[in-house]
Amino acid sequence: MVRGKVVAAPDTEPPALEIDPLQPVHSYRGPVTVRGKASGAATVTADGVTAQVGADGVFELTLPAPPLGTTIVATDAAGNATTLPLAATVQVPRIRAVHVTAHAWSYEPLREGVLDLARQGRIDSVQLDIKDEDGVVGYDSEVPLARESGASAGIYDAREALKTLHDMGLRVIGRIVAFRDATMAEWAWNTGRRDWVIQNPGGGPYSSKYGAIAFTNFASPEMRQYNIDLAVEAAKLGFDEIMYDYIRRPDGSMSSMVFPGLTDTPSASIAEFLRESRDPVRSAGAFQSAAVFGIASTRPDEIAQDIPAMSKHLDYVAPMLYPSHWGSGEYNVSNPNAQPYDIIFASLVDFQKQTAGTGATVVPWLQDFSLGVSYGDAEVRAQIDAAAAQGINSWILWNPSVRYHGGALDPA
Repeated sequence: MVRGKVVAAPDTEPPALEIDPLQPVHSYRGPVTVRGKASGAATVTADGVTAQVGADGVFELTLPAPPLGTTIVATDAAGNATTLPLAATVQVPRIRAVHVTAHAWSYEPLREGVLDLARQGRIDSVQLDIKDEDGVVGYDSEVPLARESGASAGIYDAREALKTLHDMGLRVIGRIVAFRDATMAEWAWNTGRRDWVIQNPGGGPYSSKYGAIAFTNFASPEMRQYNIDLAVEAAKLGFDEIMYDYIRRPDGSMSSMVFPGLTDTPSASIAEFLRESRDPVRSAGAFQSAAVFGIASTRPDEIAQDIPAMSKHLDYVAPMLYPSHWGSGEYNVSNPNAQPYDIIFASLVDFQKQTAGTGATVVPWLQDFSLGVSYGDAEVRAQIDAAAAQGINSWILWNPSVRYHGGALDPA
């Protein structure tokens, strides 16, 4: 008889892992709890956070922020592991907002007019400018290029503004006018950084209706990073959303423009900028959106805004659908400025199609100013009703003087 020691077979069976469905969340900030069952596991880990597994296999793991395309790993005592994908659905909440410039926020009568709309429940969000059409950063930015170029103006106190608005339960959309930036363009040109500026074929700065040196070069890595740095700084300060505006090339003939360093089409470069910006902005806690031309859905190459390509990297697209900006007969609407309902309804059909399947929603900019046709409560309300008829209950109102027709807006 041969006697010997019986050696147990090594444990190679990985634990079974089940994850309870994650509830949709409405912010990239704040903790998210993941629950499930990991039979046979000792620990469960996701995004660097580890939790012990109970004897019954049940676990609960609290992450500091929503998981975005990560994995969850269940590991047993023998080191066997089971990995599953883990991603939360982050949904843009309803937005009823008005545009506010830095100077308007610093001027009490205009600021109080906006806050009164909030007190009456007529708006739930405020779009507050971070960097405006002149390239001026409204608060005292710590971004080195903003300080070195003289863009950082300190017109308002960002932390104080955010506290005021958040204490009222309002969301704050920070608008960054990206590549129309005379402050940076002039400074860059005059300090020898000429590849940061869009040029003409003769090697001079490109001149447009916006000024002699008004557009920075979206193909410049430094200019892309400058805008991303401002966005991330603002998100960390507490802005709930970052909206890029003038995220395009100047309108006009392509033959009159030179973009130093451009290796692709302008449209592809703009979409790639949004891809580069998306994760840093979301990781800092904010949604990412972009204001786009109304014509971009049908004529994207006119201003380098490819809506489907851009939308893949956005939480929402904000088309500027101002009736006064459409030509006669657009979308078979004979006089868009005098037919606000018709032009908003028709143009949103296209934007809904263009964003379908991208993960981005549509939040239109609507007109609350008079240009050629007098606009009051009825005209503003007609636009809101047209959006609602397309299933869109979010909107942002634009008035450059920051005075709004509250009578057009339903109180909550």
